Amino acid sequence: MSAGTVVLVGTAVFAVGCATGGTGLRDGGPARTEAVAKATPSGPAPEESASAASGRPLKKVDPVGLLMKDPKVSSEVKRDLKPCSGKEYPVDVSYGRITGSPVVDIVVNVLSCADALGRGTYVYRADGATYENVFSDEQPPVYAEIDRGDLVVTKQVYGKSDALAFPSGEDVITYRWNGEKFTEQDRVHSEYSNVVDGGVQPAPVTSQKN
Repeated sequence: MSAGTVVLVGTAVFAVGCATGGTGLRDGGPARTEAVAKATPSGPAPEESASAASGRPLKKVDPVGLLMKDPKVSSEVKRDLKPCSGKEYPVDVSYGRITGSPVVDIVVNVLSCADALGRGTYVYRADGATYENVFSDEQPPVYAEIDRGDLVVTKQVYGKSDALAFPSGEDVITYRWNGEKFTEQDRVHSEYSNVVDGGVQPAPVTSQKN
């Protein structure tokens, strides 16, 4: 979705290479690097050598354990958050500075095993030895990334007659930390045509900023 992620310091981007099954939700959201998160709810992993610019060393965390202990994560997401195979969970994780904290922030995207549809996205900010949930969106399909110090959330838009594989459009929403919370800074809406070259597939035809 984003052309460049300048301030993304240490990015562990995980997607799902899972068998068909899961929730049955259809594919959506931006393309991601094909790798798999292997996580168990056993607490943080060893500290990494990478560090944020003028910040503390990056410490990888267990995203599944973080989600399961978070009261702001819905019971539905927790219930469906299971390994696709073995210990491979459908979770993407990014580390970067988006709240001004001396410790890098964590963006977690929860996907579906069947088709890697974004089911929920969350931002965690370090609060002493723990992490606080400072942003969440559980209206699928949704996917968040860090872009030059901002949080950028992509959401597919469906009309009543849309095939789930072909949304009517897409909203790209940019959020910025104001010292206490994320506030919306910009929104770009793209609409798609379902007929291109005689076939039925999405193609962007308009784009507007609100």
